[in-house]
Amino acid sequence: MATTQPRYTDDHAKAGLDFAFPAIETWRNQFPGYEIEIDDPELTSVCPKTGLPDFGTLLIRYMPRERCLELKSLKEYLFCYRNLGIFQENICNQVLEDIVKATEPVWAEVKGVFRPRGGIGTTVVARWPRPQE
Repeated sequence: MATTQPRYTDDHAKAGLDFAFPAIETWRNQFPGYEIEIDDPELTSVCPKTGLPDFGTLLIRYMPRERCLELKSLKEYLFCYRNLGIFQENICNQVLEDIVKATEPVWAEVKGVFRPRGGIGTTVVARWPRPQE
């Protein structure tokens, strides 16, 4: 009996997460208790297994504490995903981690809506604080 190799390996699953993403710049918040929503309608990346392009919309929502995201810096950060082999789920979680690192918000959410490829679209939502396991 022949053994089959997994089609997706742990290396595929971790692909892109070791990339040296640039720090996202911030500026000092002046007001308490409000929400910021940022929409990137043209996020692109590459499937780490097939090399095919992925297209999606990224919606970032957060309540700032002391720091707000500087938008040009965020745009340059998101541009790093363009040719990066990374799963869609990892994009949303990595962006969330980097936003939390930069701003230490009250709360944050990153929602990725990825266009269908092979007939299947994907929506991923990552939230901070993370749910307790």
